[in-house]
Amino acid sequence: MSILHSKILGQGAPLLILHGYFGMGDNWKSLGIKFSENYEVHLIDQRNHGRSFHSEEFDYALLVEDLYRYVVHHQLEKMYLLGHSMGGKTVMLFAVSYPELVKKLVVVDISPKAYKPHHDEILQGLNSIDFSIQHTRKLVDEKLAERIPIVGVRQFLLKNVYWKEKGRLAFRFNLQALTENNDEVGVALPSFTTFEGETLFLKGENSDYISADEAPLIGAHFPNSAIVTIKNSGHWLHAENPTDFYTEVLRFLEAFPARF
Repeated sequence: MSILHSKILGQGAPLLILHGYFGMGDNWKSLGIKFSENYEVHLIDQRNHGRSFHSEEFDYALLVEDLYRYVVHHQLEKMYLLGHSMGGKTVMLFAVSYPELVKKLVVVDISPKAYKPHHDEILQGLNSIDFSIQHTRKLVDEKLAERIPIVGVRQFLLKNVYWKEKGRLAFRFNLQALTENNDEVGVALPSFTTFEGETLFLKGENSDYISADEAPLIGAHFPNSAIVTIKNSGHWLHAENPTDFYTEVLRFLEAFPARF
């Protein structure tokens, strides 16, 4: 069975970081380097993303089993898990499935609820790219701009463009599988699943992914949890306010005795 690709930094207790949809572990490199001063940081590419293997199959049960195989392969135990958006969904399901392996859990700007599919414009933009025509990053960006007007979103997506061979660009993610399985990305955490360990939910101040009325749902699944808002940030709070993000995560991970 294939093992997820990762970049491992530092030494100490393992801290596994899982990126969001269309992302990769490299998106977390700057923060990963900072966290590696205290932890052994694993910047993981989930299936169909980054440098990890591609598969036609894509759902959270599979992402969790991928992560479990990774943990066994690297002989990890009692880990700190941090996941953003899609990665947050993965680590939530992992924590309720394998609670004995998780020391503390950090979920970044996502809740256990179901989300309606809302990446249509991005997927349409990505699928409009023909690398035989858009054969430079500039041309790819110009084509994406027809569907995706926000520069920051395009810059994020363009990090996935690489030279597959001389003179030919490609996407690192498996666009076909992500397009066909887009509905899977927003599914809810299964009902009546709980993780009793300490859990921190971080919310972007300007993001609507976690609303005030979701606290009871979060508490039902994660009874030993807190929700903290990161000021001056949206859904990509770790990129938009990395200083406050780092401070809150480190405070939570190093709290002894427990904060909650």
